[in-house]
Amino acid sequence: MSDNAREPLLNDQQASRVSLDVGNLINGDDARSDAQASTNNEQIDPERYDCDEHAHYSDRAPWLRAAVLGANDGLVSVASIMFGVGAGSADKSTLILSGLSALVAGALSMGAGEYISVASQRDTEAADVEKERQEQAKGPASRARELDELIQIYIERGLEYELARQVAVALTKKDVIRTHARDELGIDLDEMSNPWQAAFSSMICFTVGGIFPLLPPVFITNPLARLIAVLASATFALLLFGAVGAWLGGANRFWAAGRVLLGGWIAMAITFGVGRLFGHSSA
Repeated sequence: MSDNAREPLLNDQQASRVSLDVGNLINGDDARSDAQASTNNEQIDPERYDCDEHAHYSDRAPWLRAAVLGANDGLVSVASIMFGVGAGSADKSTLILSGLSALVAGALSMGAGEYISVASQRDTEAADVEKERQEQAKGPASRARELDELIQIYIERGLEYELARQVAVALTKKDVIRTHARDELGIDLDEMSNPWQAAFSSMICFTVGGIFPLLPPVFITNPLARLIAVLASATFALLLFGAVGAWLGGANRFWAAGRVLLGGWIAMAITFGVGRLFGHSSA
């Protein structure tokens, strides 16, 4: 049940019909509706509605956002730290150790942060669903109020009262908790987030992104060439991640890749300047 009360949309006659519907649901006397539903089911031709489903880009939004964020975070973090250290020190082992430390610490931090965030969200959603269960268990009066809320939701979405009432009653009979969770709370019980899955996904994506700038300096001895290799590998990966993310999301790949590249370059330039400044100051 929503904490913020909606303005009543039902008059006394409509409210009495809601109470009657609740009574029918409780006593199992809604035989006429069942018969009508059965008749409607018999008239439906499955082949007529056998349409090809097409994928929506918005369905990819949650995991795509997490993957792109994790990979770019790993790439920019590791590359920027290596740039900063490389600007202040020419030692190869120091550069590689700093990048490796940034990779491990960042991956663990991303995993822990994602786990805490998703677990907190899941706990909140579970608490809201449990609140709906408790409201349904309080008795007929509480169930009538809940059905009234559901009817008002459908009216606000554009349905006439009679149709809204029929939809609310039918869905309540099928699965009252799932219906209220989806339409009142915006929670899909089949798609609740898994904290562990989110944590490991973030760690893997961060690691994949961080490997790009970390590997080239291992095989290069010249200090300047190492920084150029870090910049080149980071630039390639930034363009790649930006373009792939845009392609999966149905956006313009050129602008997305350029946006990601610009952000990464700015971060690396700032850390390079800081490393250069403090490196010369401490020398």
